[in-house]
Amino acid sequence: MGLRKDKDTDRKRGQLTRRQVIGAGVTGGVGLALGAGGGYALGQDDSGSDTAADTNLVAFHGVHQAGIVTPAQDRLHFAAFDLTTHSQADVRDLLRTWSLAAERMCAGLPAGPDNDSPQAPPDDTGEAAGLSAAHLTITIGLGPSLFTKDGQDRFGLASRQPAALAPLPALPGDQLDPNLSDGDLCVQACANDPQVAFHAVRNLTRMALGVAVMRWSQLGFGRTSTTSSAQSTPRNLMGFRDGTNNIVAEDTAALEKSVWVGAGDGPAWMTNGSYVVTRRIRMLIEAWDRDILSDQENTFGRRKASGAPLTGVSEHDTVNLAAKGADGLPVIPPRAHIRLAAPATNDGVRILRRGYSFTDGMDNELGQLDAGLFFIAFQRDPRTQFVPIQRRLGQNDALNEYIKHTGSAVFAVPPGTRRGGWVGETLFS
Repeated sequence: MGLRKDKDTDRKRGQLTRRQVIGAGVTGGVGLALGAGGGYALGQDDSGSDTAADTNLVAFHGVHQAGIVTPAQDRLHFAAFDLTTHSQADVRDLLRTWSLAAERMCAGLPAGPDNDSPQAPPDDTGEAAGLSAAHLTITIGLGPSLFTKDGQDRFGLASRQPAALAPLPALPGDQLDPNLSDGDLCVQACANDPQVAFHAVRNLTRMALGVAVMRWSQLGFGRTSTTSSAQSTPRNLMGFRDGTNNIVAEDTAALEKSVWVGAGDGPAWMTNGSYVVTRRIRMLIEAWDRDILSDQENTFGRRKASGAPLTGVSEHDTVNLAAKGADGLPVIPPRAHIRLAAPATNDGVRILRRGYSFTDGMDNELGQLDAGLFFIAFQRDPRTQFVPIQRRLGQNDALNEYIKHTGSAVFAVPPGTRRGGWVGETLFS
């Protein structure tokens, strides 16, 4: 998997004290973040509204975090982290530091102010120098284990844990690797340049030294969803158009109903936030490639070439789940993915998908490609949205013959920040 690290080594490194880290000059951004106040208002004008005169920029500040309804970029670097500190103050400092650095990088600047001293590490790793911001967005989330773990209130935050931020239950078909699942914190970096996305996660990981270590990460290429009506529908690694009926940014009513946390949904600190579920779904590509075209199309319920539903002619034709053929059988098979995932089959429930294709080399056991879909979905409440949909899919979907769910996580995505603020501030205020 992209950038997986030796966990024992990581945890030993994580035991460095903050005094040692700051003394070494590695996390100088922590002190900078603490004094940010009203400074570094990048991507905003004096009125506090977001602006992005450079067409390669996506403003960091806003009511909601960027990277949710932002038009999906081409590349992804997603990482989950385990906290190694026992101090709530350290967690606050880290989120401040990350937010300030994210604001800078999304504005096309280095992660920290230039440090020319030959006796200290640079404030930025440098590999993105000379590159555009490439529509970089950095989205930060908080896992259930930040609040409670093994029944313990780790940082005095247990009373503020939203009921919606519960660990996902065991789901049909799960073959999860714990080393590819869960986490206390997460960072999603999306950009139209893979080096820009990598640079963002690399620098945030460096700044976390002594407070948090990377638990797992995933590189993604080729978006598998459309989050704007201006985007065409992409194809997944099985060759089918993916996300035809996804929620898009222009559908504000659907966003309010299905994506954004509303006042009264839970703790006030999550209002205007969202919840993200990630699933690493390996595709058994070799078996899929040997299947005949009609079986592939019946598995999805769509035509492979056009993306049209089996009941239509073009991609965006309305799916007619009631249609029957001359033989009296449903045109869209009972176990077709499109039928089981449809809002009409799930009491109108919808989620906003924002996934990416991935490939991580070969399977050491069988010599087959380790590739598939890194599924990302934002929603208002995973308990009533993702979980029941996945239960239905896991029990009945014909696609299950060709996929394995190997990683899983859920995170609360706090609301966006005001000028001079930081992600997660509402939790601690």
